[in-house]
Amino acid sequence: MPESGMSRRAFVALTGGIGASLVHSRSVNSDPEPALPGPIDPTAASATAIAAAIRQRKLSSLEATSACLARIEAVNPKLNAVVQLDGEAALAEARRADQDLARGKTRGPLHGVPITIKDSLDTAGIVTTAGTKGWANRVPSEDAAVVARIRAAGAIVMGKTNTPELTMSYMTDNIVYGRTNNPYDQSKTPGGSSGGAAAIVAAGGSAFDIGSDTGGSIRLPSHFCGVAGLKPTSGRVPLTGHVVNWEGPWQAWTHLGPIARSVDDLILLLPIIAGPDWRDPHVVPMPLHRAHLVQLPRLRVATYVDNGVGKVTPETVKTVTDAAEALRTAGAQVTATPLPEAELTYQLFNAAFSADGGATLRRVLEKAGTTELSPFLEWLKSAKQAPSAELTDLVEQVDRLRSRLVGFMRNYDILVCPVATQPAFPHGVDPRTDGGTTYMVPFNVLGWPAAVVRCGSSPEGLPIGVQVVGRPWTEDVVLAVAKHLEREFGGWKPTRL
Repeated sequence: MPESGMSRRAFVALTGGIGASLVHSRSVNSDPEPALPGPIDPTAASATAIAAAIRQRKLSSLEATSACLARIEAVNPKLNAVVQLDGEAALAEARRADQDLARGKTRGPLHGVPITIKDSLDTAGIVTTAGTKGWANRVPSEDAAVVARIRAAGAIVMGKTNTPELTMSYMTDNIVYGRTNNPYDQSKTPGGSSGGAAAIVAAGGSAFDIGSDTGGSIRLPSHFCGVAGLKPTSGRVPLTGHVVNWEGPWQAWTHLGPIARSVDDLILLLPIIAGPDWRDPHVVPMPLHRAHLVQLPRLRVATYVDNGVGKVTPETVKTVTDAAEALRTAGAQVTATPLPEAELTYQLFNAAFSADGGATLRRVLEKAGTTELSPFLEWLKSAKQAPSAELTDLVEQVDRLRSRLVGFMRNYDILVCPVATQPAFPHGVDPRTDGGTTYMVPFNVLGWPAAVVRCGSSPEGLPIGVQVVGRPWTEDVVLAVAKHLEREFGGWKPTRL
């Protein structure tokens, strides 16, 4: 979750001069159209492959959308991942997409691809609750900026995916829709706050989703559900239309990004959703660069499996170690060294989160008309604001910490580390237990880009992801490394639902 103090503009002033040693002069463009040897299954294929199959007339949008809706119907009773669904509207839109294509009109790179959207993002004409009871029947009049861009690129929004109230939990549960289950083991959580998104993508019901991440909310569900996820650099993607938006103290720690079954999809989607919308004042028009131009042998990689706060499982240690070794084999220079000051970063994060005494969240709840809170928000009733002197000291501590950690990255292009201390937790066990989320939080405080890709499994068959973190504005390097690891270790695997 969130931030106090430094705005994205101030953050950019601090970090904007820190460039990757591998930054390229060419902007991101689509890679060549993938070759499709035959029919594809839209409930298992990447969004990139689905889009290509539709363009090449090997699959219709109607077929793809019908298959995803049928898959949702089959698996959602076990998962409770999709909480709003408008199948008839989606099918009608798919028919129009096919008709447009027959006339030679292509809407964009996602023409006819069926997707879902996290319920914390506004969707015009579809109920959007952000998991809070006061908005149980709220229908926005316009799309969030990222949703509008996804639709303009041709995607078909079938419905909304579950999130904890106001996205403020690592477990996806709320008093509007209830609890979401992990597609690999229904007794486990899919994580939060993008748990519904990751669960339905992993289960094959949606080609991709757009999640949000204020303290790990894209990365933890991606890890728990075995999918690929990207938290871009702070200031890369506009927050307009998200429940935690560009107003207030936490905007610099909140990032919107894609969740998909393939790293290729993250590469495809980032240029679509990135860039100024002329409403979010913190978005920076920084160029994007092409992941396939990154040369792995030139990378300097720092890797660690112990941050001094959370002890990871042996299987997680092996997964991260194997990933680092795969990069060494590819020619990268790999050094075993942890990100400094993980414990202090986590302490400052938690202090900043509560420093306003819950005032920011209470304003959102009042706006929604919510009077009945989810249990994990009960702390708001007794929260105390930090005195001004304590608050300014906290902001200064955070800025000094950021400066020191940016200095650490002077010697490295990439960090490879755990996402969490273990695979998916049982329902009712907070993933923060024993430092379980301390491997993610620093990169919200810092605003650096981070991707997750599945590289292993627990003895029970639960997914284990690896976190790949880069310098500010180097999503191309992060995604190139994530794609290499996906190629080496297989990435997403089908569920048995």
